[in-house]
Amino acid sequence: MALVAAAFGFVIVRSGSRDDDYSAITVRGYLIRRWWFLFLCAAGVLVTLWSLIPYPLQAGSVGAPRAIDVVGRQWSWDIASRSARVGESVSFRVTSADVNHGFALYGPDDQILAQTQAMPGYVNELNVTFEQPGLYRVLCLEYCGVAHHAMIAEITVTEGS
Repeated sequence: MALVAAAFGFVIVRSGSRDDDYSAITVRGYLIRRWWFLFLCAAGVLVTLWSLIPYPLQAGSVGAPRAIDVVGRQWSWDIASRSARVGESVSFRVTSADVNHGFALYGPDDQILAQTQAMPGYVNELNVTFEQPGLYRVLCLEYCGVAHHAMIAEITVTEGS
């Protein structure tokens, strides 16, 4: 964006004066458009720079979430902790011991809340804040073999401080 703005700025600065046959209104219109365009380019550069700042720095300090390690393997989930509290922010660190799996977290109403891939040799972080108590199910969304359908785990979320 900065390069595009610089190229347009260079053209504007290098452009010569208008011919004498332009009226004062036309010249004034060109000046207004020139400054308006420069303002929009500057705003575009600022928005682009702001989008490059990592989101946690933009959002401020929200507290470190509790980390729960998750390992997917044919055909089960190994979850370090299967309990959480309402309002608690949890960072699931998801990986796989064998093949790709799809880690999907379903709420008490069986609506999918979040999902990520479980891949061998790589850890994906999935941040979730539990908003209501109940039984949350973890299902695999990536076909991983003949017992894929049985790859289910549960997390209990309770009220409490």
